[in-house]
Amino acid sequence: MKKTCLALILALAACGGGAEEIDRAGLEATPIGRHPGPGACGVSDAYRVTSAAGVRFSQASVLNRRTMETVDRWLRQHAIPIIGKTGGGLVAITVPAHYACRTRNSRRGAKLSEHAKGNAIDISAFILADGTRLTVLGDWNGANSKIMRRLHSSACGPFGTVLGPNSDRHHRDHFHFDVADYRSGPYCR
Repeated sequence: MKKTCLALILALAACGGGAEEIDRAGLEATPIGRHPGPGACGVSDAYRVTSAAGVRFSQASVLNRRTMETVDRWLRQHAIPIIGKTGGGLVAITVPAHYACRTRNSRRGAKLSEHAKGNAIDISAFILADGTRLTVLGDWNGANSKIMRRLHSSACGPFGTVLGPNSDRHHRDHFHFDVADYRSGPYCR
């Protein structure tokens, strides 16, 4: 019953009617409809997300519905169980980037980033209940390396692109997750 009601609420919100707020067991998002941008940038079916799976975002993030639901599912099925009871469990993530009208790695002449379509989110830290911050920069090769590497690899599949410290210098301090589809399957580095 709850899933059916949620699907109806999401469908109504996408059409510009129905509930103003979405709050599904820790998924807190406000539908904002079309989020315009210059040129090919912009997000149709945009939401302003403040938490997913009960995990707070450091900043409200503009994401499309598919990205929002993928983040919620990944946190629920992977990140929360991987972190487990460490530090009292996962309570928040630090989001340095979400929607932004820019090219890949902000390079002149490059293709548009998935961020420019609301398809991507970057995560630089995982905040635990006891205040501990597991950071991509500090923990990739640090004391919590196993957790950080499991978080990274668990995202490969739910997300179409997963980039981290081993991909390039642009991602040494954060994970980039996006929902791009590739014929050859997920691209994970």
